[in-house]
Amino acid sequence: MQGRNFDKILYYSTNRKLRNGFKKNVTFREALFMGQAPDKGLFMPSRIPKFSKSGIKNLRGKPYSEVAYQILKKFLASDISSRDLQKITRESYNFDVPVEKFGRQAYIMQLDKGPTASFKDFAARMTARLMQKLKPKNRKITVLVATSGDTGSAVGEAFRGLAGIRVYILYPRDEVSRVQKKQLDLIGKNVQAIAVDGKFDDCQSLVKEAFSDSRLKSLNLSSANSINISRVLPQIVYYFYAYANVAEDFEPVVFSVPSGNFGNALGCEIARRMGLPVKKLVIATNENDEFPVFLETGIYKKICPSRACLSSAMNVGNPSNLARFFDLYGGVLDSEGIVRKMPLIGEMRKNIFSAAITNDETAGTIKEVYEKYDKIIDPHCAVGIAALGKYGRDDLAVCIETADPAKFPELIKKILGISPKMPKSLSKIMKRNGKAHNMPNDYGKLREYLIAQKT
Repeated sequence: MQGRNFDKILYYSTNRKLRNGFKKNVTFREALFMGQAPDKGLFMPSRIPKFSKSGIKNLRGKPYSEVAYQILKKFLASDISSRDLQKITRESYNFDVPVEKFGRQAYIMQLDKGPTASFKDFAARMTARLMQKLKPKNRKITVLVATSGDTGSAVGEAFRGLAGIRVYILYPRDEVSRVQKKQLDLIGKNVQAIAVDGKFDDCQSLVKEAFSDSRLKSLNLSSANSINISRVLPQIVYYFYAYANVAEDFEPVVFSVPSGNFGNALGCEIARRMGLPVKKLVIATNENDEFPVFLETGIYKKICPSRACLSSAMNVGNPSNLARFFDLYGGVLDSEGIVRKMPLIGEMRKNIFSAAITNDETAGTIKEVYEKYDKIIDPHCAVGIAALGKYGRDDLAVCIETADPAKFPELIKKILGISPKMPKSLSKIMKRNGKAHNMPNDYGKLREYLIAQKT
């Protein structure tokens, strides 16, 4: 083990304070393969390591893979060697991460240049490589994933062909774009897509139920959803990278983050707590406005069923990672969306601004950005830009672009009258053969299917 024992970061459940909560602290390796805690809580680091001002300044000009190594070693040093971690970050981040000027004081960070043209590639590729490195050599594991669109394809591509790992991806059959569906259905090899007759929240509930089902113990279930802490930690990195590329005199920066399951926004919140000068975290949602309403009123009520919006990957009515936000601010939110202990909402409001963007505003922003800047953006990025406009201050700001607009060709064609060019990475995937397994929104059917695949 590297470092002194009392410096070691362990991981606890967000439900640990509940009467039947999981009280044990576990290592990163244990948390990685458990996915979620036995009490349905989500794992969080026992402490958040700090980054010095000089350490942040030294990131300027560094390649993305090196920034990732510098950030992630603070969390993973006890579980993986520096040499192995450097190798993994170099393999995971072998593509460009452009930070492009947008207006007088604003930038867009393009996280859509990976193999599946989605920001999900950043966390999924790290998770797959960490699992492959840290799992016992002869142990076979089953990865269950719920996706609203981009998570599944990114996870599937990241795990595709890895020996000893079987992956099942559940997605809402009627709420992903045509391109997203083809990406999911055509992954193949050790990855199987499951089209569920329901919403994303239904898919997420099915996955969580499977993790608490002792009858599936022999499958060695793990998750690559953002409920897994391994998906959260890599999402901290790009905020440091963006800051190093836009800030010159250590001035604070506003980050506007399109948010569905809130893992992306959580990365920014943790980066701020590590010492990154974040002036405000703008959490941008679509018409699933449960969090903006909570921040304004102090009353949390999940949206069930979630509302179908143009930014389909954000159609989440009860974000899993909101439990981690509550935990960071001293509260407890259980997996059913019930507030067991209120967080320090005054502190939340000081650090976070949140706005819900309508479908009309989303479409209008896509059109406005194209006409003003000759740039095509995807609907999720449009939500982020619109929310930044509602924040309404002329601060140095970075908006996150989460997906290539070519993943939403019908929508872009309808709004702009043109078809976005498909990147080579997506064109290659579309040439495969494969199909999804169709399934009703029924946990019993999912359990039967998983057991049958094992035999």
